[in-house]
Amino acid sequence: MNRFFIIGLIALFVCSGCSWFAPKEEKSAQALAVEGMNCFKDESYGKCIKTFEKLKDWYPFSKFAMLAELKIADAHFQLKEYEEAFSAYEEFESLHPRNEAIPYVVYQMGLCDFVNLSTSDRDQESARKAKATFNRLIKDFPTSEYANKAEEYVKKSNKSLAEYVLRIGEWNYKTKHYKAALYRFKDVIADYPDVGFNKKALEYVLLCEAALKKQESEKKQ
Repeated sequence: MNRFFIIGLIALFVCSGCSWFAPKEEKSAQALAVEGMNCFKDESYGKCIKTFEKLKDWYPFSKFAMLAELKIADAHFQLKEYEEAFSAYEEFESLHPRNEAIPYVVYQMGLCDFVNLSTSDRDQESARKAKATFNRLIKDFPTSEYANKAEEYVKKSNKSLAEYVLRIGEWNYKTKHYKAALYRFKDVIADYPDVGFNKKALEYVLLCEAALKKQESEKKQ
């Protein structure tokens, strides 16, 4: 008798186990999606992230799960958590490479790097990464509305990169490393012809060449 009673308890536990451990006041996927969007509109981005993460955890196969993934990325971006936003956008692209939102997603990835762009006297890794991402967008989605926007950021990235190279050249020139400076100024002219530094770079090229000739002449004396 005891054995049958125990078996009955086990069966009851197995059948009802899910309900015992279900979250209290569990909301539907649609309800969570609405709540998350309202939080986003109200600029409650932290709460928005929590709500959409809950949606993803509870309803991973829901038609609203994709929305949750995208808005989590957008919320991180609005919070200026650019590394987290980039990772979320990158994951979305990896999971849904043919989704119609991909041009927007790639554009946002470029912005994540661009807003971290260092000042011109520091390393320009962010500028290089942003430029590469925006160029990929232009190449893969040339008719997208985001392609035109991306072109503007490519120009801004090039300007930052050109200024960085120019400053290194100026430092080399001031420290009388004329050959190294000459290469830098020529790089500005060759690699970044349309960002407004060509005239200054060319002036330095002439100065470097004159200084190198003078050095060579002094060696022969």
